Amino acid sequence: MVVSWGLVLRVALVQAAWSAGVGQVRYSVPEEAKAGTVVGRLAQDLGLEAGDAEWRRLRLVSQGRGSSVEVSGASGALVVSSRLDREELCGKSAPCALRLEVLVERPLRVFHVELEVTDINDNAPIFPAARKNLSIAESSLPGSRFPLEGASDADVGANAQLSYALSPSEHFSLDLQRSEEYRESLFLVLTKPLDRETVPVHRLVLTASDGGRPSLTGTMELVISVLDANDNAPQFNQSVYKVQLPESSAEGTLVVRVNATDADEELNSEVTYTAINTFPPKGLNVFLLNPKTGEIRLTGALDFEDVRSYEIQIEATDKGTPPLSGHCKVVLEVLDVNDNAPEVWVTSLSVPVSEDAPPGTVVALLSVSDRDSGANGRVRCAVWPSSPFGLVSRFAGSYSLVLREALDRERVWEYEVEVRAEDGGSPPLRATRGVRVPVSDVNDNAPSFLQAVYTVLARENNAAGAELARVWARDPDEAGNGRVSYSLWEGGVGGASPSVGRRAASSYVSVDAESGRVWAVQPLDYEEVQVLQFEVRAVDAGDPPLCGNATVQVFVVDENDNAPALLPSSVGGGWGGSSVEAVPGSLWAWASWGAPAGQVVAKIRAVDADSGYNAWLRYEVWEPRGKGPFRVGLYSGEVTTARALEEADGPRQRLVIVVRDHGEPSRSATATLSVSLVEGGESSSSSSGSSSSSSSGVRPSWGAEVGAASASGASATNVWLVVAICAVSSLFLLALVLYGASRWAPRAAVLSGPGPATLVCASEVGSWSYTQRQSRSLCVAEGAGKSDLMVFSPNFPPPPGPAAKETQPEPPALLDTVSGPPFIASRPLLAHVSLVSLVSPGSRAEWAGPAVGGCLSGA
Repeated sequence: MVVSWGLVLRVALVQAAWSAGVGQVRYSVPEEAKAGTVVGRLAQDLGLEAGDAEWRRLRLVSQGRGSSVEVSGASGALVVSSRLDREELCGKSAPCALRLEVLVERPLRVFHVELEVTDINDNAPIFPAARKNLSIAESSLPGSRFPLEGASDADVGANAQLSYALSPSEHFSLDLQRSEEYRESLFLVLTKPLDRETVPVHRLVLTASDGGRPSLTGTMELVISVLDANDNAPQFNQSVYKVQLPESSAEGTLVVRVNATDADEELNSEVTYTAINTFPPKGLNVFLLNPKTGEIRLTGALDFEDVRSYEIQIEATDKGTPPLSGHCKVVLEVLDVNDNAPEVWVTSLSVPVSEDAPPGTVVALLSVSDRDSGANGRVRCAVWPSSPFGLVSRFAGSYSLVLREALDRERVWEYEVEVRAEDGGSPPLRATRGVRVPVSDVNDNAPSFLQAVYTVLARENNAAGAELARVWARDPDEAGNGRVSYSLWEGGVGGASPSVGRRAASSYVSVDAESGRVWAVQPLDYEEVQVLQFEVRAVDAGDPPLCGNATVQVFVVDENDNAPALLPSSVGGGWGGSSVEAVPGSLWAWASWGAPAGQVVAKIRAVDADSGYNAWLRYEVWEPRGKGPFRVGLYSGEVTTARALEEADGPRQRLVIVVRDHGEPSRSATATLSVSLVEGGESSSSSSGSSSSSSSGVRPSWGAEVGAASASGASATNVWLVVAICAVSSLFLLALVLYGASRWAPRAAVLSGPGPATLVCASEVGSWSYTQRQSRSLCVAEGAGKSDLMVFSPNFPPPPGPAAKETQPEPPALLDTVSGPPFIASRPLLAHVSLVSLVSPGSRAEWAGPAVGGCLSGA
């Protein structure tokens, strides 16, 4: 076979124009073009700039038949990569158009290119056999027609238009019948009567020529044997039998029954049917002809997608001598049924998808097809679930899986997307294709603490390095975006002593960066700091990092670590006057003989640096034991006469008084008081001397009260008048304290717990929990140096005692975390509220118990 490549290249028409409707590029190339032949400037026709083809990865999506061409990476041209055989690609279909999918990236786009492979005359006509034997009775009349099997040409169009020529003969000629509806029919026509005795066998050459330039030919030898006698051939009742069968017809189905009759008699009229030719040839394995009845039945499966029609040449031959034959054609049209489900392919997949990807982002490219035709081949596609992805149809059979909604990896970290395809048949057939779309994380979540405020109770004198609390923040992001580290942010130190000043929280506590544990850097001292407040910041490792904060409040719980300290004492008046004098190492007081019972001789004053119950003091006479002439007030510290003083009591009495707090275990201090018993006149002069020394500038230190009783006994009326004035003053001062505490308190926070609601009130000395159900107020009437106090009992268990156990409720859970062993208060705590107008900053209020002129009421 000789092919003029110059002519081929001149004939090849390169089309590179966008289709106005679908945006396709069409090219054509002749078959058998050499490898490397440029089909078209694809990159330029797609609108790409010079050099963009390789950068944007211009390439073809291989789909089987289109693998004979490729895209040149450097130039972006579509070139032939391997042999193009139109007959192998498309068979007898014309035109032979290949649909190619072209992908470009940055951004991702898909184009459809149609490549038409044009036919060249590269196939010669071929007869089914090189030799054909015919038997013709000599009695055949001129004009008798004998069908011949024509040649076939694999080319199409003009290259497949065949013409026939017969070698010169005076008895035979050719008749070619063409029809637009049926395949051409070739007949051998008898033009002159035969004479078997003259020429028993005729040998002719049948030549078939196609319409190509140059024309190609094929030949077949005809061997014609002349027979004698039987001069009537069988005749079919139809020359063409048309039949339609669905492709789903089962094996054994009757296709058609052909019938031929013979006017002869006896053996010359008996007819036998034979299938002499089937087109396409594979029909020989699909049909079975009964030679006696003429029934044609299916022996194989029909497939509309493979062969849409069959043509069968039937010959009816009688049993005469020689036998005569008649011919007919059976044309079978195969009807399509919906027997092919749609097919879905993923041609491109871009995963994972970032959770901040905008709607409209292309995730995958899909190709959908159905081998059926008509409504059976029309495919509808949908995606499930319908959110957050959707399908966008770009071209027929091509879809893009795009993002329709915003993603959230913390809610769904991976999607199993199912693309569902359904054809238009009845019943419809379906196909699915699963696409797994993982979602990549971005740092869009800040660490979040379980609590905004952590409240912690910690005992003072805890060990350095003790764990006070543990905070935890959650970050739903993954990897570094969800890895949280903790740090301490400086906060306030509440209730600090003036000598300490404001110190950074980092000097007391530290936070472990990985676990969030809060450690004590040094032992805590309640007398130095009562409330420690700071912030813990949680920061993730994302870019940029995000953070969250939580407030930690550490309330230092007082321990009984300070013993009571004695202060200079004061005196009271008595019969004939009495006085007290502080001598280094001991206390001295004077009392008059004959002083009645209850006369105040002296007052012991002490203070405890602790707080609450640990600072609540009680006074007891340690020596002398038994019934002495003097006694001391349990909580006031006032030394009074237990009975009238007599000369038998001697000139001097020595008292050892023990001052104890209410802590567990309690701490104590002792005071020695020497009381001199003198006559009334001497006591008055001693008292006057003490007053003069006091007025001359000798005053006790801070916190001491000095008072003098009148040398002469006051009348009962004056005593009650003084008591009334003190009571009214105390009530007024108490009202001021309550108003100031409620008006100027910095804040009140509610701490949750299983028990009744408990308020936390802040003051200069820290924060204490209390309930309005349990409260006590102390009013002290004498002296300007003492401060009024309000004592609130928190919701903790009362001191041991049967009555308290019956009336006190269970303590609520006030803590989130508590350092050290669980803290169970054994008695109510006391919260001191100082009057700024009465006590200077840094002073410590005193709990002295009930005193003369004061009242202790329990609510």
